[in-house]
Amino acid sequence: MTQRQTPLVPLGSSVRNLWHVSAQEVDLVRDAPPPPQVAVAQDGERRIQLDINRTALIVIDMQNDFCHPDGWLGHIGVDVTPARAPIEPLRRLLPALREAEMPVVWLNWGNRADRLNLSPALLHVYKPTGEGVGLGDPLPLSGEPVLESGSWAAAVVDELAPWPEDIRVNKYRMSGFKDTELDSILRNLNVTTLLFAGVNADQCVLCTLQDANFHGYDCLLLEDCCATTSPQYCMDATLYNVRQCFGFVIDSEQLVSQLAG
Repeated sequence: MTQRQTPLVPLGSSVRNLWHVSAQEVDLVRDAPPPPQVAVAQDGERRIQLDINRTALIVIDMQNDFCHPDGWLGHIGVDVTPARAPIEPLRRLLPALREAEMPVVWLNWGNRADRLNLSPALLHVYKPTGEGVGLGDPLPLSGEPVLESGSWAAAVVDELAPWPEDIRVNKYRMSGFKDTELDSILRNLNVTTLLFAGVNADQCVLCTLQDANFHGYDCLLLEDCCATTSPQYCMDATLYNVRQCFGFVIDSEQLVSQLAG
């Protein structure tokens, strides 16, 4: 082995996933700090150990169109009160996760202005008769285009305004893994475990969590940080299926308590 002649330079987009290189050497060994661990429990019973260094929080669709009374759902007559329920638990959780340097990913609808990323089948879900206000159409009161990237309608609610160091990913389907860069980002962060929060629990949250499971991630649904405007049986079925097939269900207050300790 020749003697190292020049210092190695870190190469990578994330401190969690770096090579170190020079003209004479390539070091593929990633730095591996001791894993800070916390323990939580599913339903107060089964103990689950988490490596905080390899965990990220995915917050899904906490956007004005879903959670603000003047947004899209409010316009079509949906009571958005349930969709606002995760706001306060997330306001308590986010500072603790940021202090632990856990990545926070805001996974939101953010459609193109020309809607070329939206198929007729997808548009039909939200505009089945071709009439009314669907994806990309202007809201009657504000004129904001429904769930269009860069609009007030697609922005995260003010109470949860993302920090500059947080990660934003636009999605165009109920699953945040379909046709997005989410998986690549998580791999570059060296993440294996995902915490899920947001709305609607039985739709975009569940679809993304299922796809995460199919991609090989460990999945934990934060029950108190999720909600839905669907009937209660939809939430019950979601919790059942996550526990049964796709991961675990925990409460965010356990994490806050563990991280504070």
